[in-house]
Amino acid sequence: MPYYIYRIKPFGQLELLEEHGAFAAASGQAKTLRAALLPNSPDKVKVIFAENALQAEDLLCQVREPGHPGEE
Repeated sequence: MPYYIYRIKPFGQLELLEEHGAFAAASGQAKTLRAALLPNSPDKVKVIFAENALQAEDLLCQVREPGHPGEE
C-alpha cells in the first residue's frame, strides 16, 4: 500500500500532493512541504497509509477520539 501526502486546508478541504511507495520518502517530503508553509498558515500537511486515495481521504475525514494513557 502506498503513502499519500495531503494538504489539509480550512473547512476540511483535502488536496492530494504526492504518492510514495516507502514511508521514508513520504515522511521526508512531508517535512519539506511543512517547512515551506507560511508561519501563520492554517494548512496542514499529513502522510497517510492507505490502499488508495479514496480510502486515504476517508481516513483523513474521520474524527479521532483522543486516547488515554494505559487504555487498550
